[in-house]
Amino acid sequence: MTGDGGRAASRRPATYREEVLPTMPRLSRLYAQAVGRTRTLVMARNLTSRGGLPPVVLRVDDVRPDVATLAEYQHLLGEPGTDRLPAGYVHVLAFPLAMAVMVREDFPLQVLGLIHLANTVEQLAPLDLGTRLTVRAWAQDAREHRKGAQVDLVVEASTGPADTVVWRGVSTYLATGRVPAGLPLAPALPQDERGGPPAVPTALWRLGPDVGRRYAEVSGDRNPIHVCRLGARLFGFPRPIAHGMYTAARALAGVPGRGDRFEWTATFGKPVLLPATVAFAAQGDTYTAWSLRSGKIHLTGAVRPL
Repeated sequence: MTGDGGRAASRRPATYREEVLPTMPRLSRLYAQAVGRTRTLVMARNLTSRGGLPPVVLRVDDVRPDVATLAEYQHLLGEPGTDRLPAGYVHVLAFPLAMAVMVREDFPLQVLGLIHLANTVEQLAPLDLGTRLTVRAWAQDAREHRKGAQVDLVVEASTGPADTVVWRGVSTYLATGRVPAGLPLAPALPQDERGGPPAVPTALWRLGPDVGRRYAEVSGDRNPIHVCRLGARLFGFPRPIAHGMYTAARALAGVPGRGDRFEWTATFGKPVLLPATVAFAAQGDTYTAWSLRSGKIHLTGAVRPL
């Protein structure tokens, strides 16, 4: 629920306890933890869960944008080179805290191999380089999926003495295969039904083989599936794939006139194998990105004012 001036109430679960971390975790260490957890789960005879999702909200205070990283992000994604923080850059700032939730011992799903299905961001107020953020992250809404189980990782960024929420992101992930015994799941939500691509693209994205590495340098997200051929092959891809949030942020930059307060949604389809030429079309407040060669949809979404 939002109010005047970008104010918003937090949606963190009332039954979750809050744990404060001194600094934002490093993604490199978190991926190392994820590898360790994967080995443990593979060696275990049974996939079991001691209950549901971890009832915890992780918090980091005084999170500050970095001017050099912001400039590199803006250049890579096609955003204007200003002091204003793009909504996708706030995701980059906050993502390590969501990852820290997923590598916890009490998170019941295997982190490596999770598939990013969708993302929803609410930009509730303009943010700039001088902004100091309090960032919180938690997991919620484990539910059925025809291929396994899906879960939402929620991140909120707030500012000021009133702890006003100014940005919220919900990332939906799919864990394929057998669901851990003991993990309660809600019924599946209706699946997105995509049509074909628009007839005429409004832009072409020519993505080189280094796009995954370049976005990894800006975001810190060096998941092997995006940056090396061997890592991609381990998860069934012949070569690295583009980060989902790279394609989503590239789409956001291609939607004009979005204003200071908006909801940005992205639903991911066929992964983008690098290098690639991706067709993009923005039609009103919706957009689509697809393979120019096969016509298969990579991404659909919308940017709507709040």
